[in-house]
Amino acid sequence: MEIKVLGPGCAKCRKTYKVVEKVVAENNIDASLDKVEDIVEMMSYNIITTPAVVVDGVVRIKGYVPTEAEVKKVLGL
Repeated sequence: MEIKVLGPGCAKCRKTYKVVEKVVAENNIDASLDKVEDIVEMMSYNIITTPAVVVDGVVRIKGYVPTEAEVKKVLGL
């Protein structure tokens, strides 16, 4: 599983990354987790608001900091 957190590095983006990182670690998920701050790469996902969470190339969450429960749902847990 490939997970990307898209955002320019603002507080909400950093918090989103930490939430996703915690869920991945606590549930022993075999996934690569990347933080994407490159504006060109972010725009390739057609998002207007950040943070955004992309799972296997599909934008699943955008525009707000998700809860751990939301992340688990998106990851199929």
